[in-house]
Amino acid sequence: MREITILRNDGGQRLDKFLQKALPALPPSLLYKSIRTKKIKVNRKRAEGAQILCEGDTLQLFLPEEFFLTGEQAVTAASLARRKVCLSVVYEDENILLVRKHPGQSVHEDDTNAGRNLLADLQAYLFQKGAYDPEQEQSFAPALCNRIDRNTDGIVIAAKNAEALRTMNEKIRLREVEKEYLCVVHGCPKEQNATLSGWLLKDEKERKVSVFDKNPPPGAKEIRTAYRVLQTKDGLSLLQVRLLTGRTHQIRAHLAHIGHPLLGDGKYGINRADRQMGYSHQALCAFRLTFAFSPEPTVLDALRGRTFSLPPEEIPFLSLFS
Repeated sequence: MREITILRNDGGQRLDKFLQKALPALPPSLLYKSIRTKKIKVNRKRAEGAQILCEGDTLQLFLPEEFFLTGEQAVTAASLARRKVCLSVVYEDENILLVRKHPGQSVHEDDTNAGRNLLADLQAYLFQKGAYDPEQEQSFAPALCNRIDRNTDGIVIAAKNAEALRTMNEKIRLREVEKEYLCVVHGCPKEQNATLSGWLLKDEKERKVSVFDKNPPPGAKEIRTAYRVLQTKDGLSLLQVRLLTGRTHQIRAHLAHIGHPLLGDGKYGINRADRQMGYSHQALCAFRLTFAFSPEPTVLDALRGRTFSLPPEEIPFLSLFS
C-alpha cells in the first residue's frame, strides 16, 4: 500500500484527474475499477472519481508497484537544470508570468521543434531560480494559460501554481482578459473601423480553417473580430485588432476572408510575393493584454485593472509605417 498526501498544487481537482497525472502508467480502466473496488481511498474512506481533493487529504492506494513513477521526475529535474534558457519576461509575481513568444517559437513541444519551445524554457527558468521543483510536485507543472501560433509574436500568460492556473483559465473563459493585436494586411479594408462576424470551421487534417458568412456547416463555431485601421502605406495597412472570440487562426483567416490577408502569411496569404519582400511569417503581434477582472477577490488581485503592452519599437513590422 502507498499513501499520498495532497499538497497545495494538488488540491481543488477531481480524484480521477489527479491520479491520471500522478500515476500516468495506471490505465484509466484499472483506475476506475480500483476506485469502485475500494483499492483507492481518500482519508481511508470510500471515494468517487469526481470527488474534489483538498490540501492535506491522504490517498490510500492498494496498487501494484509497477504503476508508481520511478526516477522520471529526477530525469526531468536534471534536464531543467542544464537547459539554456532564453525567456523574455514582461511581468512576474508569485503567481503569474507574462512572457514574450517570438516568431518561429512554438508554445508547446511538437514533432518539429525537438524540445525547443516556450513551455520548456518557462519551466527551466522557474526551476533554475528555485520557484519550481518537479521532485516536490505530484500532479502540477507550471503551464501556459493561452497560446499563439508558432509564427505569431506576442505576450503569453503562464501560471506558476495550480490555483493561479485555474483562476486565470476561468477569467479567460469569462472574457475578463482582453487581448489586442497589431497586424499588417494587404490593401485597405473598406470600413476603417468594424466588427466582423461569421463562423469558423477547423480542418484538423489540413491544420487550416475556413470562414463562412452564412449557412455554417456542422461543427462551425461563431467568431467575432473587431479591427481599426491605424495607417495605410504602399498598398499595406496597419490594423489594431481585438478578439471578441478566440478561435484557431481567427485573425489570419477572418481578414483573409474579407480580401485582406496578413503580410507574410503562408497559409492564408500571398506567400511567394511576401517572401520576396523579406517576410516569411505573418506580421501579427499579440501586443497588449488588459486584465478587466470582476470585483470578487482572487489570487490574481495584483493584475486587476492593469494593462501590459510591448513597446512599439520592439515590434519589427511597425517600421514599415515610420
